[in-house]
Amino acid sequence: MFFCAISGEPPQEPVISTKSGHVYERRLITKYIAENGTDPLTGEKLEEGDLLAVKANPKAAPPRPPTLTSIPALLHTLQNEWDALMLETFALKQQYNSTRQELSHALYQGDAATRVVARLIRERDSARDALARVQESMGVTTTPAAETAASDVDMATDETGVLPAEIAKEINETQERLSSARRKRKAPASYASVAQVRTFKPKTTISSLHSASTPGINSLAISSTAPPDGGNADEPSLFLTGGNDKIVQLYDRTAGRVLASLKGHTKKITHVAFCETNGESLNRILLSASADKTARVWSHDTASGEYIPRHTVKLHKGEITGLAVHPTRSLFALASADKTYSIHSLSTFQSVYQSPILTDPPPEAFTSLAAHPDGQLLAVGTTAGIVQVYDIRQGSLAASLAGEKSSGYSINTLSFSENGYQLAAPSSPSSVAIWDLRKLKTSASVPFAESFKINKLTYDSSAHYLAVAGSEGVKVLLHKTFEEVLSLDDAGDVMDAAFAGVNGLELWGVGPREVKIWGPGEN
Repeated sequence: MFFCAISGEPPQEPVISTKSGHVYERRLITKYIAENGTDPLTGEKLEEGDLLAVKANPKAAPPRPPTLTSIPALLHTLQNEWDALMLETFALKQQYNSTRQELSHALYQGDAATRVVARLIRERDSARDALARVQESMGVTTTPAAETAASDVDMATDETGVLPAEIAKEINETQERLSSARRKRKAPASYASVAQVRTFKPKTTISSLHSASTPGINSLAISSTAPPDGGNADEPSLFLTGGNDKIVQLYDRTAGRVLASLKGHTKKITHVAFCETNGESLNRILLSASADKTARVWSHDTASGEYIPRHTVKLHKGEITGLAVHPTRSLFALASADKTYSIHSLSTFQSVYQSPILTDPPPEAFTSLAAHPDGQLLAVGTTAGIVQVYDIRQGSLAASLAGEKSSGYSINTLSFSENGYQLAAPSSPSSVAIWDLRKLKTSASVPFAESFKINKLTYDSSAHYLAVAGSEGVKVLLHKTFEEVLSLDDAGDVMDAAFAGVNGLELWGVGPREVKIWGPGEN
């Protein structure tokens, strides 16, 4: 009677290993060899050619399986189970001891590396001190450029105070192209009319997004590409959300499912954005910014079919409070509580510029960011209630916009109109100021109830409407007159809102764990 060394059962087709002499069931040992290429007991290299069929004559009939109808049979079964458990426990102990040894070795290596780095830093500092003493004794002064070169930097950034020439040229060309095209562009006749916007009512609610234990969606981005398979262009399919749970979610509205949950940030997500370019094929990049002082770039990996991290920006020393994709579609900008903004390339993943901390006006932490539709200006909000507008080509402060009550609150949101002439910004926690950039003064001010706290301002793509998301729902203002044409008071606390679709026939807003969509109802 033979027993298989793997299963412990009498084999139906017994074979014997010429290297170890053990007997196996052919179907089991061939599967094991195909997966591992070794003998399961000895670990030696084993091939199917090393197996010999056992020819038993006469063939012994396999014993009847034990039944549990008697105490001896039950004891026999329990004994077999106990033996198997002991063998598995022994194997786990071996693996545990091996893992402990590997971990101990890795810890020793890490400790040794830390000591080496500390020693090298001390030697570097000593060498710098010695060099400084020698230069002082010889009467040689160190130039600022040399000091800059000797200092430690996290990433390669431009230190001259302006953008690299090739990037400035790209921004100028983009500005000329977009500015001339925008003057000629008019909203389509089918674009949402005031009468239609007045009838907006709940259309769809996409719920159960992000974590139930840490609810709260802070940012929303809607894809501008047409839905797949000839879908309705007035009903965008893909959208991106960032939450308090430190996760970025990509959702397909058409399929009704989450396409990707992107993890990597260590604190809440403050901003998300799409960067989509159409060439021979669609290139879609996802951007996220967080309170952990970093921003991340994600893209689709064709090999795995998933979205994976491509780059992490670790340039800033404070929470990232603003994120904007530049109209060139090859750059993006960040604003931070460290009182600086920065510009980064999406083609090289390099930081091409970081602003210095100004002394005039006195520096304030940046709390929001918006890019001008032509691409030459960046607006940042501050904790002092002042909006600073920068010409990013020279890195210079082009304008400082301060209202009558520019203190006691932070500019937590900004939005340029599509025509590029107006900039919407809070003038208090519960009111909106519309700045005319041609005259550098406010052209309108819209107050709300004191209980309504503004979370987000967003112009639509036609500059016809301004959406105001707040603690008591969403309000839509008509551009020029700034009449309130829609008030969605039952929406609750909405952190972000935006018009969607080629004709602006949908209004989206985010709640604690849901995305709400409103559309035209009956007139």
